[in-house]
Amino acid sequence: MGVRAEKVDISGGSNIVFLVDTSGSMFWNNGLPLAQEALKILQKNLTENDRISIVTYAGDASVRAEGLSGDQHSEIKKIINSLEAGGGTNGQGGILKAYEIAEKYFIEGGNNRVILCTDGDFNLGTSSEAGLIELIEEKKESGVFLSCLGFGTGNYKDDKMEALADHGNGNYFYIDCTAEAEKALENEIWSTLYTVAKDTKFQVEFNPETVAAYRIIGYENRQMAAEDFANDAKDGGEVGSGQTVTILYEIVPVGSDMNIPNVESRYGEDEETSITGSNEYCVLNIRYKEPDGKDSKLETFPVTTDMFTETMDYDTSWAAGVAQVGMLYRGSDYAGTSDYEDIIERLSKDPAVMTDDYKAQFLYIVGMLEEME
Repeated sequence: MGVRAEKVDISGGSNIVFLVDTSGSMFWNNGLPLAQEALKILQKNLTENDRISIVTYAGDASVRAEGLSGDQHSEIKKIINSLEAGGGTNGQGGILKAYEIAEKYFIEGGNNRVILCTDGDFNLGTSSEAGLIELIEEKKESGVFLSCLGFGTGNYKDDKMEALADHGNGNYFYIDCTAEAEKALENEIWSTLYTVAKDTKFQVEFNPETVAAYRIIGYENRQMAAEDFANDAKDGGEVGSGQTVTILYEIVPVGSDMNIPNVESRYGEDEETSITGSNEYCVLNIRYKEPDGKDSKLETFPVTTDMFTETMDYDTSWAAGVAQVGMLYRGSDYAGTSDYEDIIERLSKDPAVMTDDYKAQFLYIVGMLEEME
């Protein structure tokens, strides 16, 4: 299932605070130097409608610039280039100062966001994941969202970075090279930076008249209890302008000879509300809040049997191939008869491979995995 958010008018401007970790752990080339390159890529797309501030933190927080017009590219680049790494990591102090500056230059109806660039290795002030999440939860009520760009290796704290972005109504990217920075911050900049739906939740209800069994592929760290779907107090994910979210399920149709254990279903439990005799595979329910909203909205999309096709289109085939590679690499019990050679053969038929560097790079990686077997 693919869901694409609408592209919105961004002429209202963005108020962005670059919060940059300049501690000693960011000294190496894939730390601060790469973060500097990423920020320079991002700032190229900003205009006079945008406001840019730069806060750094090591042992203490320091304001390097505040309220600059987004079209002051030379000045912004000069400040970014001047940053140097060294000292401890007082992430709490940096976060507090960044939100203070963001609230000072808040744009009503605009995109107000702190972009944290770090390896997540906080060691001064409040440094525990729980303490930092509590701080971020409090600060997001101001209407300022938090996105995280992760850099570095070795002591890198991936889980902490993702948790901070989740609780800050933002998104998270790991940047390991300039090409990845260009993808996230230039090619897909507004889906990265401009939230159109917050606390978004997806719930799929399968029809037992057509589907005997199902399982979701991936998203293990995103799943929540069914009763939390309609609970607006439970945090969901954020979706950016024009962003596409793809969710893959493997299903067993009714009538298959596969041995399926009996499971309880919510279909048919209530005679007044249950759906019977339909040609639906399932119903996709989506709940989300407007960026400045408090209450969620519900959208419902039935998936019917007449949508089924015997042959996948290239986009669906590619998404399935990526999922297959993930299952093979993790040694999943559900990988079935998948193997890297078949995946490469199928995906190589996609004509976009000739023009899309990311697809070509992915096939190269799959080829390397095949050789390692």
